[in-house]
Amino acid sequence: MSERINLVVLYGGESAEHDVSCVTAAHVLRAIDPARYSVTAVGISRDGAWKLAEGPMATLASGRTAELPTRLEVAGPVTAPAPVLDRASIPGGPTVVLPLLHGPLGEDGTVQGLLELAGVPYVGTGVLGSAVAMDKAMAKLVLAQHGFPQAATVAFREDQVGPGTAADVAEELGLPVFVKPANMGSSVGVAKAKTVEEITAALRVAFEYDEWAVVEEAITGREIEVAVLGNRSPRASVPGEIVPGHEFYDYADKYLEDGCQLLIPAPLTAEESAEVRELALQVFGALRCSGLARIDFFFTPEGQWVVNEVNTIPGFTPISMYPKLWAASGVSYAELIDELVALALERATHRRRNTAR
Repeated sequence: MSERINLVVLYGGESAEHDVSCVTAAHVLRAIDPARYSVTAVGISRDGAWKLAEGPMATLASGRTAELPTRLEVAGPVTAPAPVLDRASIPGGPTVVLPLLHGPLGEDGTVQGLLELAGVPYVGTGVLGSAVAMDKAMAKLVLAQHGFPQAATVAFREDQVGPGTAADVAEELGLPVFVKPANMGSSVGVAKAKTVEEITAALRVAFEYDEWAVVEEAITGREIEVAVLGNRSPRASVPGEIVPGHEFYDYADKYLEDGCQLLIPAPLTAEESAEVRELALQVFGALRCSGLARIDFFFTPEGQWVVNEVNTIPGFTPISMYPKLWAASGVSYAELIDELVALALERATHRRRNTAR
């Protein structure tokens, strides 16, 4: 039998999506096969302290997986990132990091850069793709260069907003509009503004989460999502449709309530399904994604596909759209983790081969 892979699960983080990450990590630990993996679970607190999750690790090692909590807490002895990622100190097979960190300081290329410097393989997109996909303003610029259809958008840094900004936005984009922090996920800080006054108030909220905000025209259309998996030859899942329980698919709809409907597969024709799957693969490549991503679209009444957002570390609980889309495509939750780890090792091998030292 081959040696077990040392899997370092990173969760928590300093962003507003800390709680979502802690729930995701608990589900991932439950699904991990202890015969295949030796697990080190590391929580990152809201103030940036790295802590070994000794309790969950001991529970997992003892085989009492059912006793794992449904949400991991960031508790335990404080450690430093370097010892956790030091491959020489971990016996057995190769080491792979699974960063279950949503939002800034986790999904935006920062942790990915740390892992690159440490020379440790990790699941997901690299530094550049992570940074660009996380920043909605920059992602839209790149996707526009490739000619992908998107909502009309304006972006502002906090110090660029003046007394007449909201009125100018309303005149340029019309009403209503969506106001979002440029670097945030899970719909945190997102608001639908129907008046100039609401735009001003929504910008204030957005700037609580990021120094940049984007304002987008409201697109009338169905919300369709596609999960992508792979590196150089990625494949796309069946599409899924979200029918929000609120006016739009907000944080409460995603994580706190049970009002939205997830239609998997989405009620599309075979031609429409093929179109959006191919478009998802093109977007994945344009942003230099690898490993995994969830590509979100609008499908307008006129039959046009509009790219909404790209999530390089999408929600990963069993009820999240990404694993549900792959389950409907024939890949189970546990199999998905195994494939992501294999893709991380594959990507690291290619990078070592193509980088002269």
